[in-house]
Amino acid sequence: MAPLQRSSARKRLNNDSSGVNPSPSKKNRHVEQSDTDVMLAVMAEAGCTLCSREGPVLTPVEFHNLQRRLEIRFQSEPALVNKFLAGLSSYIQDPANLKRILICTSDSAATDILSYSESIARLLLLVAPLQTQFYDILLEKLPEHFDEDSVSWKQDIPRLLLNQFRWLDFLVDGEASTRKLLDVLSICPLSLKKEIIGFLPDIIGNQSNGMVVSSLEQMLQEDLDLIVPILDAFSNLSLEDELSEQAVTIALSSLRSVAAEYLPLVLKFLIQSATTANSKRIVEQIRENLHFFALSDTRASRDKKLKGKLNADNAEALILEAMRSGLRFQNLLCETILKDIKALDRECDHKVIDILLLLILCANGGPLRKSAEKVIHKKARDGYFGENLLRQCIEGRRESLQVYFQDLLSISASLLTCKELAIRKFGIHAYVLVFEEFIGNFHRQEVLGLLVTHTGSGVSYEVDSALDTLVLLATKHSRELVPVSSYITGILDYLEGFQDEQLHKVYRIFSQLAITVWSTTNSCSSSIANELLIVVRKQISNPDPRYRRMGIIGAVKLVASLGEAKIATTLSSSSGSVEKASSEEALSLLQMVVESCKSLPLARGFFYDELAALIGYTELHPSVIEWISKHTGEFESLFLLDLESGHLQVDPGPCGGLQGEIWMNLDGEVSPICLNILPLVTSYLQRSSQALQFLPANFYLLAVVEQLTNKGSLGSIDALLGCPLYLPKYQLLFGDAWKSLAKGQKHIICLSLYYGISWIRELINAFSTQIADQMESMTQFTREETAAKLLKRMRNLLFLESLLNMCLKSSPLFLPQLHSLTDSSGPAENSEHHQLKNTPMKKRGRKSKATSFGSASEMAKSQSTSSKSSQDINSSGRLKQQTISDVLKNVTTGPSQQSSQQSRGFPATSDKQLGTGGEEEKARNNDEHELIDISVFPEQLEMQRFKFRPLVLSCLSILSLSQESKASCCADPAAELPVHLYLIRDFCYKLDCMDCPRKQFPAMLSTVCKAPSGLKNMSLIEFLKKVQGLFPSLRRHLDCAVNLLKEDCKGYQQHWMAESLQSGNPQTTAVIASSSLTAESVFKEILCCVRKMLSFDDLSTPSNVPTLKELLEAFRSSDAANDLCSVHPCPSVGTIEYCFCSAYAFIDGLFDTARATSYLVASELIMTLRTLANCAEAYVKKISENKRRRSSVGGIARFVPILHKRLSASARKLLEHNWDIDGQGKTWTSKGDVLQQVLHIYIEYSESPIDCLEELACRIMPQMPAGKSRSGQDSVPDFPTLSSSTFIIWYRVQHEEILIILNKVIQEITTFHKSKAAVNEENVEKLLSIARQCVNVVVSLVNLTKVHDKVSIHAMAVKYGGKFVDSFLKGFEFLKIRYDAHKSSIIMLVKELQKATRTIQTLCSEAKGFKRTVVTSKIPAVKRSMERYLFCVKALLHSTSHGNSFWMGNLKHKDLQGREVSSQLHVSEEEEDEPLNDQNEVAESAADDDDDDNDENNHGQGLEELND
Repeated sequence: MAPLQRSSARKRLNNDSSGVNPSPSKKNRHVEQSDTDVMLAVMAEAGCTLCSREGPVLTPVEFHNLQRRLEIRFQSEPALVNKFLAGLSSYIQDPANLKRILICTSDSAATDILSYSESIARLLLLVAPLQTQFYDILLEKLPEHFDEDSVSWKQDIPRLLLNQFRWLDFLVDGEASTRKLLDVLSICPLSLKKEIIGFLPDIIGNQSNGMVVSSLEQMLQEDLDLIVPILDAFSNLSLEDELSEQAVTIALSSLRSVAAEYLPLVLKFLIQSATTANSKRIVEQIRENLHFFALSDTRASRDKKLKGKLNADNAEALILEAMRSGLRFQNLLCETILKDIKALDRECDHKVIDILLLLILCANGGPLRKSAEKVIHKKARDGYFGENLLRQCIEGRRESLQVYFQDLLSISASLLTCKELAIRKFGIHAYVLVFEEFIGNFHRQEVLGLLVTHTGSGVSYEVDSALDTLVLLATKHSRELVPVSSYITGILDYLEGFQDEQLHKVYRIFSQLAITVWSTTNSCSSSIANELLIVVRKQISNPDPRYRRMGIIGAVKLVASLGEAKIATTLSSSSGSVEKASSEEALSLLQMVVESCKSLPLARGFFYDELAALIGYTELHPSVIEWISKHTGEFESLFLLDLESGHLQVDPGPCGGLQGEIWMNLDGEVSPICLNILPLVTSYLQRSSQALQFLPANFYLLAVVEQLTNKGSLGSIDALLGCPLYLPKYQLLFGDAWKSLAKGQKHIICLSLYYGISWIRELINAFSTQIADQMESMTQFTREETAAKLLKRMRNLLFLESLLNMCLKSSPLFLPQLHSLTDSSGPAENSEHHQLKNTPMKKRGRKSKATSFGSASEMAKSQSTSSKSSQDINSSGRLKQQTISDVLKNVTTGPSQQSSQQSRGFPATSDKQLGTGGEEEKARNNDEHELIDISVFPEQLEMQRFKFRPLVLSCLSILSLSQESKASCCADPAAELPVHLYLIRDFCYKLDCMDCPRKQFPAMLSTVCKAPSGLKNMSLIEFLKKVQGLFPSLRRHLDCAVNLLKEDCKGYQQHWMAESLQSGNPQTTAVIASSSLTAESVFKEILCCVRKMLSFDDLSTPSNVPTLKELLEAFRSSDAANDLCSVHPCPSVGTIEYCFCSAYAFIDGLFDTARATSYLVASELIMTLRTLANCAEAYVKKISENKRRRSSVGGIARFVPILHKRLSASARKLLEHNWDIDGQGKTWTSKGDVLQQVLHIYIEYSESPIDCLEELACRIMPQMPAGKSRSGQDSVPDFPTLSSSTFIIWYRVQHEEILIILNKVIQEITTFHKSKAAVNEENVEKLLSIARQCVNVVVSLVNLTKVHDKVSIHAMAVKYGGKFVDSFLKGFEFLKIRYDAHKSSIIMLVKELQKATRTIQTLCSEAKGFKRTVVTSKIPAVKRSMERYLFCVKALLHSTSHGNSFWMGNLKHKDLQGREVSSQLHVSEEEEDEPLNDQNEVAESAADDDDDDNDENNHGQGLEELND
């Protein structure tokens, strides 16, 4: 049937052909028919019948047979190929015939899924002899059908043609076929071109990939719309590394100019193509070229509903999603992103894409989430991520960042929990921007819920930041916050745990919301304001002092909102009645607070302080100012008495049996008033007795109101500055008069002096602003007169404090608290609670009421019965003060421990200071003419310094009063040193308060011990700028003190007495001022202030360099040319290195004077020099991080080693000084910490620390005898500070320093070991030499235990010896590698260390025998270390083929002196395997046979022997 069918088919085909293609030329027709007939005949013989255009193509079922027959035919007849192709070309000229060979060959393919059928064209392409030419024929047909529009795929000739080339089994000439295809591709229309490019991986072979990549790159340069199919083709091609890099380069080049809709695919391709070689380049190009759209403000464009914005949002969302999905499993690229962003060190280099990339990494989770958060924290801390950059990242991208909302909240929460202020500020901006951008109720509720959670964390800085965020939201978006305000009412649950500043923020939030509601006409929302008013009223009327305190703060904040001038104007514009109602409401709140606090002096004082602070930062409505001014008018009637010609018009007579007199009248007979103190103190049962407790706060409010109404001038109340005080007669404080007084009368005198001191301090606070601020309204004469009176008041203050300190020694008394603020340390009543927690319950309840916002009459009753309960007060006072003192002794360290405690208000005192009143009184009775030195630190008074109101920062301006001006009443500048000393101590305390967050004191200490500083949450930068003008004054006072120490001023005492009399102090010889003690204290305190300022980390940052330079310039050497002559090269004048070197030379030049003064002053000078050197080093480090200023680093960096060398030399001089000659060597127990730091400085900053240690350990320390020598001296001649009492300090310091040096050596050894570069043998030999010196030092220190038998020495030897062995073992791998090259050095190193380990073994054994628990607690860890050491040595020798150098044997039981002792316990066989048993000590490495007889001193499991 087949031949018949083929014959009939051939006839039909001929008939059809002749009918379809008539030819005008008979000859041409004959040729065409001949070629077509040949083609048809060949196909028919192979088994394929081409029917008419309407009929199907008939092929056998075995399609591969047809292919095989054709291939055999053409291989046997090569000449037939051209005729066949010519006939086929003629045949497909007809579109119908072309379509027939392109579609499936049988209809069965459409009905039978299991059948396999392909087109004739594909069949012919799989015939090797035909493929190349037929490939070209088909491609040439493609342009003829570019313009055809087909409905179905069967009619689409171009796509049918392309389908034939896909997935061919082979290509005969792949390059030629690919070249032809690319040529046709270049002229294709865009739509077809995209399809062909997408098909390329299915068409071409791998050998043509290079040609395809180059051609596609050229096409992409011509038309960027081809980016998607080209990258898709690159992804599907099997490219080699070089071509893959070329494809990545093509994609990267398109980032800058490609359309936004194509960016997701480009990014996805780049992320998928990332490798180790190109990941860094990909990240850099993405960061450089991926610019997010600069969208308009989202709130402004929401109403416009711009389509372009929506398209941009969609594009950005797709871009972020592409990066998120691509990076999810690309850890390599994620790590590169983190590394590159972390390496950026300039603010201008950081972009929006950086924050978005980090956000994506956080959203993907996994181990890199924490790393990304750390990078965000670091950038925020360094200031590289700021508010503007974050705003560009979030604002206007609500749709794009919708998926990342929870991740944004998580990052913001982590930022807010950090300790660093800069990071928390960044977190605040993040929360605010998220709240602004995501306007849905759900989103805003989530934000507010998290913020409320932060406020309940209990962490002070986290609570502060959360409240700051809410304050910003309430200020900027109060109307948006009102609908969701119910979600922040949870803050009210945490009010009891909030500090004052936090309470201010809470009530500011709710007050802002209340005033927002008040200004609207929406009656449904008015409940917020009403509820707040109800809460505040309830708190004010609550008898609990805590809630009353909250109510006062809330009321004042409401007054600030209701009575603010701007808000009142806004309310009046909407409704005049609303303005009137708000003012009336503010006044009613004020009146209610006043009525509530009438009988509570401390609460009333707190209210006055709050009002004064309110006036300082808020412009209030005139009606509110008028009410406050009228209320302060009662000051005169409460506290002042009238004078006439310097005498009282009405003599009050004896008060409590005490005669009074006028003290300290600066204005003489012209003074019209007098401060009434004594009568008010003695009026126990009268209401006026409460007034003295709020006297300072009342005057502070009066002064603030006067400054507000008189443009900053206090001229209308300047009579108060010079008015006298009515106090008990001065004669009652001494001799028989004092002895004859009852205890209650003595307490009255103490309280009178206390209130007088507080009054003068408040006067100084108020009027110091007149000289600190250069006001135009003040004349020069008035300013100088005010300055002179301030100096006199400072002398009055010193005089009164000395008297009060003397009285408190003999008659201890708990002074009433005059303030309820302790800065940020918590409410003052908490500190009072801590002070009395050890008192009996009966006394505690009564006292707690009198110390907070309780009734003053109750406190007066307790004072009236003080004689009855004096014993209880004394005992409670002793317990209270000793507890604080003990805690501070344990916490406070430093060269000036005593001064540090003094500056905080709590000196280092003895155990019986407050409770030894009887002894002090007896001493005073025996010596009626006891001298009181005002320069001596008032220890008794300082114990209760936290109850005083603080001196404000403007008081320090008194330090700058020129001695040549009329303000100074004496030509001798030294006579003013006691006044300056008082202010310098306060300055030192303020520096401690600024440094307190860095020291991280425990919460209990900050609540109990910290007195208010008067800084009012001032930042460090603000503080340094305000005190910058004091630097020259500190230098001037330092020079004055040094000169006074060098040349004793004989007229000093007379000058001070003259100044004191001129200041109105009573004439007496009992109060003196010691010139040497005053000068010494000024010297020491100024050095302490300089040290603390230089220790601030922020001072060395580039932004604060002007302040640092000003400080160094103030203390530069006056003869810098000679002082710096030894420095080579000499720094240029005016440079920062010149300032450092000159300041160092000046302070170092004072060393001889300091050493001749006292050990504490000399050690404080050494600490100051160290801080100065460290500041220079920190400056170098911070400047070197900035590439733009790196060129300036070299200058100062060259001088840092010079400063270190001179510092070590100065420390050695201090250690070599014989303090016993000066009588100061008997108190080493209180100076141990100072000596320890000086010794650390000497070793650490020496030119060669290891040589210094070797000298000390091997030569100096052995000279120290175990007991006193025959001459009676127990110190070393070269170092007198090394004595029996300080030996343990020297011993511990040397152990610590040798561990530091060894760890540095191990670190260098590890670096060499990991380095692939060739190691210099000289460096190896140097490291081994240092290690040998370290071993020598440890051996010498451990062997000292044979002479010194103190248990503490033995414990240190065991502890630090074990640590040394642990560190030594870290370098054993390096020793193994270098053993062959340095065999002798390594063996000697191990053998030398064995001497120390044997002694440690003996110490452990003896400690067990004598049950020395101090030593035995350290034995297990040490034994494990030495056991590891044993087996590491064994492994080292065996691995280096020197196993015969090692052997093990039993050790003899010997004591520290090497004498054999018998074993006290019999060891059974079962116990011999226990490694930590007394009879089974860890084996030690041993020396050779000769060393065994001399050095074996312990028994154990075995002995390792090293033979040379």
